[in-house]
Amino acid sequence: MVNSDALLTPPDSLAKLGCMAELPSQETPLRLQGKLLLAAPSFTDGIFNRSVVLIADHNEVDGAFGLILNQPSGHQVGDFLKNEEFSGLSRIAVHVGGPVARQHLTFSALWWTEEKGLRFATRLSAHDAVKHSSNPGTLIRAFVGYSGWAEGQLEAEIKRDSWITASPSSQLLGHSHDQDLWVNTLRDISPFHRILAEAPPKPSQN
Repeated sequence: MVNSDALLTPPDSLAKLGCMAELPSQETPLRLQGKLLLAAPSFTDGIFNRSVVLIADHNEVDGAFGLILNQPSGHQVGDFLKNEEFSGLSRIAVHVGGPVARQHLTFSALWWTEEKGLRFATRLSAHDAVKHSSNPGTLIRAFVGYSGWAEGQLEAEIKRDSWITASPSSQLLGHSHDQDLWVNTLRDISPFHRILAEAPPKPSQN
């Protein structure tokens, strides 16, 4: 059981995002904060297989921090937090945000604005998640673990074509956040990416 007093509670991470999917640039962007990373089809095993990662923070000195959006753990918040004050969160599905610190349960809030696109707050405590849940149009997500990259590591992986970058659209909040999210997001980038999205995971077995 995860004790609510042990939840990570760093300051909220807020970001501005565009509202349209985009083709990855030939030049690796210096700032990936707010972008979606879609695992290339070459990721066939492990936690990043067909994953969609929201990069919540990225800079050239500290590296990157992100959350896998579409890896359900099979648990709900109520499996971990039994206190009545968190009953409003009890049916929220818990997702695996990444391979790091999977002993911690944290929350994120995502919402869409017409002026600034998607905005989000990450690494929220359960108390903060309850407060955010009262805001209309806000989606509360629960995660165990996160994804992290050291200085320059993520940029190198993108150069090796391990990841496909995209800007989220307003449809992100409406899609099911399971592995279908990878297909639905990838197919919207371009006709070529639509072919990749609809190809069988192992073409040799088709």
